[in-house]
Amino acid sequence: MAVLSSSAQQPPLNWARRLDSGDGPESVTNLQFYFHDLPGGKNPTAVQVVKPASSGTSINRTFFGAVVMADDPLTESADRSSKVIGRAQGMYAAAGRSEISLLMSMSYGFTDGDYDGSSLSIVGRNRAVDPTRELPVLGGTGVFRMARGYAVIKTVSANARGDAVVHYNVTVYAPRL
Repeated sequence: MAVLSSSAQQPPLNWARRLDSGDGPESVTNLQFYFHDLPGGKNPTAVQVVKPASSGTSINRTFFGAVVMADDPLTESADRSSKVIGRAQGMYAAAGRSEISLLMSMSYGFTDGDYDGSSLSIVGRNRAVDPTRELPVLGGTGVFRMARGYAVIKTVSANARGDAVVHYNVTVYAPRL
């Protein structure tokens, strides 16, 4: 696999790799990065904007109906202090009445290397309690204009406040510009 680089002087990106030979009508790219969702603490990156539904005096255990707006950092590694390569901005809502299941609608905007200014739209069902989930890539901008693909995601860590680090392994197909 060749690493994408816009110039010989620019160091290769560790989080993005070109998977195709470069001569077809579309490019195939693999992106691997970490999503840091931090609804707790002094400086949250995600805030609840709609409270969950309740049933009489008992609180809904799946948080059904809760809506969260997020502006989460994307980094090269699971370490929060690693290089920030973009931001995930959008929302997720608790959509499951009988199980914890999120409907995610996020734009993953990149700020590093050849992908600076490009974004991907990932929208779909995320059963956050499953060890591995798959979400669809439904479009993009910049080098990812008219993208399609999928993201395989795995939670690396989570705590009682709801803070989570999630690994994203994204395969993107996009027409060559």
